[in-house]
Amino acid sequence: MSVLVAGATGTVGSEVVRRLAAPGVDVRAGARDPGRASAGLPPGVPAVRLDLEDAASWPAALDGVEALFLLRPPEVARTERLQPFLDAVVAAGVRRVVLLSVQAAGRNPLLPHRALEKRVEATGLAWTHLRPANFYQNLLTVHREEIRDRSRISVPAGNGRTAHVDVRDLAEVAARALTEPGHEGRAYELTAPEAPTFAEIAATLSAVLGRPVVYPHPGVVAFAREKRREGTPAGLVLVMTLLFTTTRLGLAARTTDDLARLLGREPTTLRRFVEEHADAWRPETG
Repeated sequence: MSVLVAGATGTVGSEVVRRLAAPGVDVRAGARDPGRASAGLPPGVPAVRLDLEDAASWPAALDGVEALFLLRPPEVARTERLQPFLDAVVAAGVRRVVLLSVQAAGRNPLLPHRALEKRVEATGLAWTHLRPANFYQNLLTVHREEIRDRSRISVPAGNGRTAHVDVRDLAEVAARALTEPGHEGRAYELTAPEAPTFAEIAATLSAVLGRPVVYPHPGVVAFAREKRREGTPAGLVLVMTLLFTTTRLGLAARTTDDLARLLGREPTTLRRFVEEHADAWRPETG
């Protein structure tokens, strides 16, 4: 089977590629800059140029592809911009599309993720929507330096709970949906069983790292001012504020058993994730 992974250099796409890099699967990694992408790929996985808005990159990338892992580029809010690519996917003979969406897409028709889901459904291809919760990996990216250097995690989430998922678990489900039958026409809401507060996340970090990590409960205004002082772009500050306001209002706590059922095992817990990545938050020495 030939599988094309769009966004193969990203947090999710790169993990999907690793999961697919097995005997019997011809996986190719789609990236805007294949030269840069090739350095981090598993042995034998080729990088191909793929820009979802550049038609010149589509024929070679889609040639012979049977299944596509697709995600919306963050800068594309108007999903009609991706319709020409979807038309090309159909014309190329691709049979299956697994789309990375977001957890709330099934309940919020105004999200661009839901708009893209509808466009994928309208292609007539076999489709599967993956709707994951917040990534544990954000603790390694967005929050890493703050945890490592300042022993704090500061977001305006109040006492709200947030469902999470380990991207590695998400990628395992994606790989199965791309290569196994039985997932057609299904939307999976993927979460671990727990939905911790950020105070509980800080407590888990404290216990594992052996030093206090605090959650200062900042308000929205204080958070926005702090991030702007740190030089965070205004657009990103706005997105983060809206995201954590959702948590603050208790709208991000929903968990499901979809992930556990699809994996056939317990998903990665917060404690296990922190234990496995503890070195990432230890102060640098030397």
